[in-house]
Amino acid sequence: MSSTLLEVTRASHEEVERLERLVVKDLQTEPPTNKDRLYQSHRVRNMIEQIMDTSHKLVDIYEDKDNARKDEIAALGGQSSTSANVNVFSAFYDRLKEIREYHRRHPALRYVDTTDEYEHLLKEEPVIEFTGEEAFGRYLDLHELYNEYINSKFGKQIEYSAYLDVFSDTRKISSKLKLTRQYRDYMQKLLEYLIYFFERTEPLQDLGRIFSKVVTEFEELWTSGLIQGSQNENHENGNDKQHEALIDLDYYSTLEQLMEVGPAKLKEALSALGLKTGGTVQQRAERLFLTKHTPLEKLDLKHFVKGSRRHEQNGGVTTQQPSEDAKEIALMEAKMKKMCDLLHETIVRTKENIEKKHALTYDEIVQEREEDEVQPESESDDEDQQIYNPLKLPMGWDGKPIPYWLYKLHGLGQEFKCEICGNHSYWGRRAYERHFKEWRHQHGMRCLGIPNTKNFNEITSIEEAKYLWEKIQVKQGLNKWRPDLEEEYEDQEGNIYNKKTYTDLQRQGLI
Repeated sequence: MSSTLLEVTRASHEEVERLERLVVKDLQTEPPTNKDRLYQSHRVRNMIEQIMDTSHKLVDIYEDKDNARKDEIAALGGQSSTSANVNVFSAFYDRLKEIREYHRRHPALRYVDTTDEYEHLLKEEPVIEFTGEEAFGRYLDLHELYNEYINSKFGKQIEYSAYLDVFSDTRKISSKLKLTRQYRDYMQKLLEYLIYFFERTEPLQDLGRIFSKVVTEFEELWTSGLIQGSQNENHENGNDKQHEALIDLDYYSTLEQLMEVGPAKLKEALSALGLKTGGTVQQRAERLFLTKHTPLEKLDLKHFVKGSRRHEQNGGVTTQQPSEDAKEIALMEAKMKKMCDLLHETIVRTKENIEKKHALTYDEIVQEREEDEVQPESESDDEDQQIYNPLKLPMGWDGKPIPYWLYKLHGLGQEFKCEICGNHSYWGRRAYERHFKEWRHQHGMRCLGIPNTKNFNEITSIEEAKYLWEKIQVKQGLNKWRPDLEEEYEDQEGNIYNKKTYTDLQRQGLI
C-alpha cells in the first residue's frame, strides 16, 4: 500500500469533492413534502459522515508518522532511502506499473462523474425507524415512560395528556427521591429517547455543540449553588427544609406545649434532623426545643446520632458521593430540559393530538391513522394539489372525488330545496331526509312557532307548515270556543271570574 500512497491520497480527495458536490446538488432541490425533507436531511447527514471519515484518513496520511509518504515523494524524484543513485526513467516506469496494477485490483476507485453512477444517491430513501404513535416524526411516543412514571415513588397518578405537561418539570420532585436508582434510570431513559427522536427528525443538528454549551452553563450555576441539589444550596437551605418538614417550633412557646405533640411525632421530628430519638417525652421535647433558638451547626455533638451528616462533619469525615450523584442527575435534567425546548412544537402537537383522540370513536381513529399514512405521500404544492374533477363530484374523506357509481347510487345529482331552512339545497335523498332533524331545520321551525314533530316530515314549504299546524290545533280543540273557561263574570266588588268559578261560588252563597 505504501507504494501507492499518493494515489490513495488523490482518490480520497476526489471522493471528498464528489460527496461535497452531491451535498450541494441535493440541498439545491426543495423537497415537496415533510417526508422528502426528512429523507434529504438523512442523505446529507450520511454523506457528511463519509466526508469526515475520509478526511480523518487524509489527516493520518499527511501526518506521515511512518515516513511512508516522504519516501514515496523521494522515489518520484529518483531518490530513495535505500539507494542513492536510481535511474529517473526506470523509477518512473516502475511507478506507472504500480499505479496500473493498483487500479486493476481496485476498479471501483476510478473517477466517476456525479451525473453517472452516483446520481441514484440523490433519490435514495434512507431507512428511518418510527413507531406508529410517532407518525413519522410528527408526535412523541412517551407511553412507556409514562407507565414508569405513574408506577414510581416520585410520580403521580395522572392522565397521559397531563403527563406531557409535567414530565419536563422536575422541580416538584424532592431531592431525596431524585437520588434513588429508580429516578436515575427513568431520567436516563427519558433523555436517551428525546435524543434518539431528535436525531431522527433533525439529523443535521449538531447535538454535541448544543450539549457542550449546556454543560458549560450548568457548571457555572452548580458552582454558584443556584441548582437544586448543589452543595451550597444544600448547606444554605438544608436546615430550613428540615424544620419545615415536620414540626414548626414557632407555634410552641413553652416546653409543656411541645410535649403535647406526643412521643411519636417528636421522635419523627428528631429523626428528620439527625438528632437522637431516645428518652422520655420530656427529654425528646427538650432536645427538639433546643433547635428553636440554636442552629444545628452550633449544637453539641452529643445530641446527634452517630453516623449522621452533622456527626460526620464534626468528626472530620466528608462524603462526596451523594453530591456527585446529585450533580450527575442535575446535569441529566438540564440536558432533558434543553431537549424539551428544542422539541417544544412537537410536544404541543402531541398533546393536541392526544386530546383530539379522546373525542374520536375507534373507527375515526383508524380512519385518521390511514390519512396520516397517506398524507406524507400526498402532500405537494398548490399546483400539484389541483384535482381533475370535470363532473364536479363531491369529495370523499380522503380529499378525492367519490366514484361516479356511488354518486349515482345515492342520487347525489338530485337537488332538494327547503324553504323553512332559507331555501338551502340538499343533494341526495339521504341528506334531504336527514336534514329534518338537523339544527338548521329545527331553528326554522322554532322561528315559525311550530313544534318540529314527525307530523311535519317532508314539509318544506312555510305555507304548508302553517296550514297543517292550524288543522292540528283545530283537531285537538285548541281554537274551539269554551264558554265555561273563557266567558267572564264580575261580582259586586269588581273581581273577575270565569263562568264555571262564578257559578260554583254563587251556589255556595259566597257571592
